[in-house]
Amino acid sequence: MDAPSRPAAPSPRDLPSVDRVLATPAGQQAVEAFGRAPATQAIRAALDEVRACLLAGKLAALPAPDHVALAAAEALERSARSHLRPVFNLTGTVLHTNLGRALLAEEAVEAATRAMRAAVALEYDLATGKRGERDDHVRELLIELTGAEDATVVNNNAAAVLLVLNTLGLGREAIVSRGELIEIGGAFRMPDIMARAGVRLVEVGTTNRTHPRDYAGALNDATGLVLKVHTSNYRIEGFTREVPARELAAIAHARGVPVVNDLGSGTLVDLARLGLAHEPTVREAVAEGADIVTFSGDKLLGGPQTGFIVGSKDLIAAINKNPMKRALRVDKIRLAALEATLRLYRDPDRLAARLPTLRLLARSRADIAARAHALAEPLAAALGEDFDIEIVDCVSQIGSGALPLETLPSAGFAIRPATEASGGRLNALAAALRALPVPVIGRISEGALILDLRCLEDEQGFLASLAHIGGPG
Repeated sequence: MDAPSRPAAPSPRDLPSVDRVLATPAGQQAVEAFGRAPATQAIRAALDEVRACLLAGKLAALPAPDHVALAAAEALERSARSHLRPVFNLTGTVLHTNLGRALLAEEAVEAATRAMRAAVALEYDLATGKRGERDDHVRELLIELTGAEDATVVNNNAAAVLLVLNTLGLGREAIVSRGELIEIGGAFRMPDIMARAGVRLVEVGTTNRTHPRDYAGALNDATGLVLKVHTSNYRIEGFTREVPARELAAIAHARGVPVVNDLGSGTLVDLARLGLAHEPTVREAVAEGADIVTFSGDKLLGGPQTGFIVGSKDLIAAINKNPMKRALRVDKIRLAALEATLRLYRDPDRLAARLPTLRLLARSRADIAARAHALAEPLAAALGEDFDIEIVDCVSQIGSGALPLETLPSAGFAIRPATEASGGRLNALAAALRALPVPVIGRISEGALILDLRCLEDEQGFLASLAHIGGPG
């Protein structure tokens, strides 16, 4: 008796046509959702992948046309997902540069949304019917909140420093203490910014000690400005000396030279009210005699990415006439969010509750620990028996160069492999958390994946995202 013949292996020639796959219900849904051209291209790619598997002998049967259409639709959905995705910041760093720094207040979000949906009077004076200035939307608020004579705004603080240096010191000397020649994120260094601004750097003092005589001896007819830089991303301790801002202003003004004080992060309120270390406020810097003060909008201030320049009316006018100002200006969306954020500062008693940055910085360890206890069981259930979870004390930091030695007591989870300490398993778990619909970003430290809960407010969203986790490792 003859042995039964084996069915012929599927051939690439038997693959359905692109039109046949497009005609399936899944194919039509893909066309409806993404358009005919993208759907057709995705189906061709899916068929090419099946063809490659057939030629490699990896498929025993041809997939049905609707399965091919579903695979193409899934690929389209993945490619359509925004790269700028929301994440859960459980790193313990509140103002995390790589995660977008400050979260905006709801008032700022609403203002930005309104500006996006309609034409706005950005550079149009409604009273006169003539051209207006976009800075006017925030100028009076900045004057009120800082005590400065005038103010202008650009797209970030590095731009503010660049513009000020170029306006006041182009082709001239800028005096700065050697201990203040900082490097900010992304390897951007103050000396490099000064060189691009067209000023000649004159270093005075030493890394740890600068005296009044150092500044006085460097001042001459070629001096364009004296620059004071707040060393917000590091601190030198021990045998140190710096010239206080008020004393420095007196030395420079005696020679008719303006003083620029770059606060970096900058704050409009005394952070001691939140139980944090005191950070120089903008109002203090203005009162101490600085002719120009620069600071950020998206760090301690809690607004959108912007750079502020406040100070002398005459100097602000000169800065606004610099052609570089147009290249560094902000758009209507950020201006709308910024105005709404600054208005919150008029009500300091409710500021911490309404501004996310200050709210997160002010959270107590007890409140965070209570959330950890509430989330421990569902987190353990999501991760399964392969990992042990422990509620631990954490040390949060402010981030973005603000208060470098100031830490915040917090709480969260330390997650470890249940059977064996393995960096590979922890890395796989961290990758699985990053692959969730709303990625969860923690940090690996001392053999554990740490999830600091200081910045977690949407607990239900966190648990909903965890429900999609697979089996890492």
